[in-house]
Amino acid sequence: MPPDQDFPPGAPAGSRYAQRLAQARPELFQAALAAIEQAFDAGAMRAFLSAQPAGDEAELKRALRQLRQQVMLRVLLRDLSGRASLEEVVASMSDLAELSLGYALEQLCVWQEAQHGTPVSNGKRQALIVVGMGKLGGRELNVSSDIDLIFVYPGEGETVCERAGQRPLSNHEYFTRLARKLINALADITEDGQVFRVDMRLRPNGDSGPLACSFDALENYFIAEGREWERYAWIKARVVATSGDSSVLAASGNSSAAAGGALSGELAAIARPFVFRKYLDFGAFAAMRSLHAQIRAEVARRDLSGHIKLGPGGIREIEFIAQAFQLIRGGRDPELQIRPTLEVLALLQKKGLLPVEAVAELGVAYDFLRRLEHRLQYLDDAQTHDLPADCRDQALIAAAMGFDDYAAFITRLDAHRAQVSRHFDDVFAGPVQDVHPCAPLWMGEFDAEAAHERLSSLGFTDTVAALTRLAGARASPRYLQLPEASRERFDALVPRVIELAAKAGAPETALARALDLLEAISRRGAYLALLYEYPQALEKVVQLLDASGWAAAYVTRHPLLLDELLDARTLYAAPDWKEFAAGLRAQLLRHERDAERLMDVLREAHHAQVFRLLAQDLAGQLTVEVLADHLSALADLMLAITLELCWAQLRSRHRDAPRFAVVAYGKLGGKELGYASDLDIIFLYDDADARAPELYSRLAQRINTWLTSATPSGVLFETDLRLRPNGASGLMVSSVEAFREYQEKDAWVWEHQALTRARYCAGDTEVGAAFEAERIAILRRSREPEALRREVVSMRAQMADAHPNRSDLFDLKHDRGGMIDIEFIVQYLVLAQAHHYPQLTGNLGNIALLKMAGKLGLIPLATAMTVRDGYREYRRLQHAERLNGAQYARVEHGPLAPYIEATLDLWKIVFTSGANSPAGT
Repeated sequence: MPPDQDFPPGAPAGSRYAQRLAQARPELFQAALAAIEQAFDAGAMRAFLSAQPAGDEAELKRALRQLRQQVMLRVLLRDLSGRASLEEVVASMSDLAELSLGYALEQLCVWQEAQHGTPVSNGKRQALIVVGMGKLGGRELNVSSDIDLIFVYPGEGETVCERAGQRPLSNHEYFTRLARKLINALADITEDGQVFRVDMRLRPNGDSGPLACSFDALENYFIAEGREWERYAWIKARVVATSGDSSVLAASGNSSAAAGGALSGELAAIARPFVFRKYLDFGAFAAMRSLHAQIRAEVARRDLSGHIKLGPGGIREIEFIAQAFQLIRGGRDPELQIRPTLEVLALLQKKGLLPVEAVAELGVAYDFLRRLEHRLQYLDDAQTHDLPADCRDQALIAAAMGFDDYAAFITRLDAHRAQVSRHFDDVFAGPVQDVHPCAPLWMGEFDAEAAHERLSSLGFTDTVAALTRLAGARASPRYLQLPEASRERFDALVPRVIELAAKAGAPETALARALDLLEAISRRGAYLALLYEYPQALEKVVQLLDASGWAAAYVTRHPLLLDELLDARTLYAAPDWKEFAAGLRAQLLRHERDAERLMDVLREAHHAQVFRLLAQDLAGQLTVEVLADHLSALADLMLAITLELCWAQLRSRHRDAPRFAVVAYGKLGGKELGYASDLDIIFLYDDADARAPELYSRLAQRINTWLTSATPSGVLFETDLRLRPNGASGLMVSSVEAFREYQEKDAWVWEHQALTRARYCAGDTEVGAAFEAERIAILRRSREPEALRREVVSMRAQMADAHPNRSDLFDLKHDRGGMIDIEFIVQYLVLAQAHHYPQLTGNLGNIALLKMAGKLGLIPLATAMTVRDGYREYRRLQHAERLNGAQYARVEHGPLAPYIEATLDLWKIVFTSGANSPAGT
């Protein structure tokens, strides 16, 4: 409706409440009309209350009710004339509630303290904390709403009386009286009406519970008696007022911003673990589905199908969608611990948890339903959500909603409700409850012959092994001791697992691995709930378990990774390291004072990204080389962030950023990292400050501890620090100068070999550049070829002796003609020829360096290319063996014979004929 400056069209007609108030208080109505272009904000409310007398409870009640009349009248005039958005309306009503509570509590506290003294516990003044629940907590209050409150106070004790005539009370009795007076101040009906109805049924134990309780009593209630629906209710909980808060009528800021202060933090610390689980709580789906079923049953019983809040497609279903994801993920993702429904929906879209279309439709429907809710309540200032039966009221509502007639309005309303119901069902639709055809196999209902026949018909070959494994799982103490809800989910999952395993390449192996996983996660009902609620995730996980024994063990160790299976877009997306780093740093920032949690966050982020790469690897999206590049880039990033965190936690830091770097050797240095590779690293610094050696030693020790410590989320990396100067007996960290001196004077040839694959990977870039300069200088030294050849051959012989192979298979890494031979050939070529060919010092990897050496004429190009292909094939086969959990990477010789022969030939050329002059002669 276009606004009319003289009179808001439809305002009086759309509100009998406004008509009555205009008739009884024409000056109030005219004042509201005169100010219709301005919202009635918190500042105006404070100004009004500051100007009112409040010498006793009667004057207090009068001031609050007169404020409510002015706010309500202005809000409805602005809303019905199209001047106010939904956001403005709910903000104005929420401000009214908070300011009324704060102002009343301030006055009542002064009066009660005059009678009974100051409440104290352990020498500290105590305060009554008013917790707003529901729409008040979310600052989404509707125009004729009641307000859901809970009253708490920090500690038990007794009031301290300092004046004659004061009578002491226990803190409990004191705050109970104060709470009762506060309720009366707002809810009593006087000649001026009432401010808000107050609902206290959400407090611990509901109507039978104490009106106010201490922090300890609240925490004990949450632990011993808190129910699922109360978790839902506490999502929006927010401190809206505290006694003794003199800032209520402050000239700036929102009253809720000041309310509570440190007490808000203490209360949040008590409530948060109850509301938001540390793990992904997919059991919330079933709990909310059950709660919603109870509401729908009540709606049906009372014939409330037209109820726009509780009925099908109503406001509550939109709130349930938002809050279900908050309950499930809020403990892992604090960003989701916000209150306003529309903000939650937008965040769910941003995080890819709800489709863009769904969020758009839910947002439009929410706006429509909330505006309709207000228009229903404007009629008579009644808390109603029912569509009118009277045809005149129907016409008023249709007009107030901008429709020409009620039929057109109903058509639009039904369309919105249908969309909401569809999206609600998409989110909450439970798994099919029909008895699965494989259920008798799991429950042991077949005789032995029938069971074998059934498994055989499904595709199992070793039916004895499969039945033995199933019987073992069913008889295990872990299964028998499961809570009823978890056992029901377990019983529903196993038949599906049998069916999916039967389709796998190795059914018996897939079944055994899947049962191992289910048993490992069974104590955490949320993980069973995830697989139960998302059959597609169960299918993916069985496929993954079938494809790789290492993957099976990895998921079983880190079941949190199951969540990654829910979104194929992120699971199979190429890594964006800048985005990953930014997201991880933002997450770490929320826990900057909790070292243990920081370590877990690092591990969880690393595990999740490794799992995504694993899924892409098993799907055939990545070559071994690309995978190794990704894993190496991920390790570099984790080292850089760990360094930052550890430096920030060191006391007595002498500079903002450390002159300190991490240098990678081995697989990480050569960017050939595998899933289970440890990190060969050393630590260097370049800092003349006298405190530097001790500080950087502590830093290096802390970094290593953070990387290798086992926390509830596992280990980040195993490390090997023995490549530092003087090995295990050397200092944990070296200065660049000490490193240079060691490399030039004391290092063994094998240490120079190791330098061919070393690189700076994290920390100060200038220190990294100093290392690289020294590395190149060492590699480009002129060496006596024969002496070098003897050293390298001797070292290779020692390694061969240390890794004997008594099998008939070819050890891809250690046998002659294998990977180590190729790596030693390349390292020798670099050390022998880099003084002539500086390009050989580049950290390019063995494959690229073989080709380069061939093109430079140092070795026969044709042989170099064959060995290069062999090295690539060795890596591929080694990777495949490791994925299947093999202890040794050993395979049949036959298919590899050309590569083995070419490698042995090249070895002879390099270490017998020599490779210190152009080849081909």
